Amino acid sequence: MNNKKSLLAFFTVATLSLSSSAHASFFNSNYTKTQYPIVLGHGLLGFDYIVGIGYWFNVPSALRQGGADVHIAEMSQINNTEFRGEQLLAQVEEIIAITGKSKVNLIGHSHGGPTVRYVAGVRPDLVPSITTIAGANKGSELADFVRRVPEGSTSEAIIATLSQALGATISLLSGGANISNQDARAAVGSLTTDAALLFNQRFPDGVPVSACGEGDYSVNGVRYYSWSGTSPSTNLADISDLITVIGSKTFTREKQNDGLVGRCSSHLGMVIRDNYRINHLDEVNHALGLTNLFETNPLTVYRQQANRLKLAGL
Repeated sequence: MNNKKSLLAFFTVATLSLSSSAHASFFNSNYTKTQYPIVLGHGLLGFDYIVGIGYWFNVPSALRQGGADVHIAEMSQINNTEFRGEQLLAQVEEIIAITGKSKVNLIGHSHGGPTVRYVAGVRPDLVPSITTIAGANKGSELADFVRRVPEGSTSEAIIATLSQALGATISLLSGGANISNQDARAAVGSLTTDAALLFNQRFPDGVPVSACGEGDYSVNGVRYYSWSGTSPSTNLADISDLITVIGSKTFTREKQNDGLVGRCSSHLGMVIRDNYRINHLDEVNHALGLTNLFETNPLTVYRQQANRLKLAGL
């Protein structure tokens, strides 16, 4: 009996030790320690922090736990891709100067997808990898829907004024760097499927040539990755799901979408996965981490991608 108890105790301790070791390896090792810093680029109406709450909710800390050097960029909340791209490029150059590294890995969510792609397009020497998360790489049907409001009409003027006021308010609350750099018409104009087609003609790297395939994995020394979700509603306790549920109703072609961006439109380079059971806000771990309890935690996906970059020597 004593021998059985001793054997049981041995296996229990051994199991706990292995479990603890695996846990430590995932959360406290160099699991996410990429060669180059990681820079996060937000989407439409995005920010860095507001009253201590990040747009990338707990994402930076999850990556830093494993050794990653993470920087959070802030561009105009509402403006066109090229304008935001130039803002991001200036921040990339500053981060490179501060860190002493020659390049940065760029990760962009939503409108941040085309924005980080712009930087890679004009300065590929500064970017070893691009990862887009629900990037509007081929536009958004929601933007097409909004663009149907007649140009020059009273309705368009009201929508533009309210949108720009919201963007300026978000900028003010997050530090005020872009209060005056808000242009709703330009933002929507950048995100339509027609505008995305023109943008992709200028910056084709990583963009699939087929309707819903993968793009080139590597172009001009830059590696391209993407992932996204297809479940507009994921958590009954999350009132923000109303935004993505309503947004999903504007889609007629891409029935599979995250509420704001279609599954196929999100494709770029290597498609890690395009059908996570999460929505557009879940993809940045909002609202406050209330995501699908039966799907991979978004923070895990970020950490896995950082590890993927690390293993690729990036």
